[in-house]
Amino acid sequence: MIATYRVLSAALSYPSETLQSAAGEMADALKADRLLPPAHIAAVSALIGDIAKTDLLDAQSQYVELFDRTKSLSLHLFEHVHGESRDRGQAMVSLLARYQEAGLDVVGAELPDFIPLFLEFLSILPANDARAMLAEPAHILAALAERLRARKSHYATLFEALVALSQVKPDAETLALLREEKIEDPSDLVALDAAWEETEVRFGPGDAATDNCPRVSDMLKKMDAPVEKSASHTLPGLPS
Repeated sequence: MIATYRVLSAALSYPSETLQSAAGEMADALKADRLLPPAHIAAVSALIGDIAKTDLLDAQSQYVELFDRTKSLSLHLFEHVHGESRDRGQAMVSLLARYQEAGLDVVGAELPDFIPLFLEFLSILPANDARAMLAEPAHILAALAERLRARKSHYATLFEALVALSQVKPDAETLALLREEKIEDPSDLVALDAAWEETEVRFGPGDAATDNCPRVSDMLKKMDAPVEKSASHTLPGLPS
């Protein structure tokens, strides 16, 4: 079990009394695991501490405004690839099969592409496989970090930590374009309606094969490979 992924999963989940009371243990686990660079450990620990000190209702309200009411900050990976198209459903089935193959028992109503659930999955994989799989959506994670920074949200530190874990260097041109994009205002209901009518969202221009910018669609192709069992329980199609 890789503690760092579990801590990041919990920190990115809906704030609760349990999360607040476990803040100290979570920070200690990051330090003991030493998977993240010290600067990221300090930044994530500070965020966890802030969540713990904030009035719970206020923390929950801030979370909902960021991630539930802002489409460009959605915590569902496939939202940024398929939108609400039918392809998203098949991608969900493929990802859920990977969870089950790895022995992760998914309970509750959360969708498989929910990032905290995805991180919980990574926490039970061998370290190299977890890093390789995290690298697939690294550009989306970097984009979310950029957009959260634009909102002056400390949650950006979580996504910056994930990008660091992936060991992928975000594409500078793609991120430059993202900085120019307007993030919808959750209080602007007309703009929100227009945003949610879009069927597909991509970060960056062009085609992945020609602009050298990996996309989550590449991750989906790997996830759609047949499920295979191996002695090491690694996922098929991932680099070692």
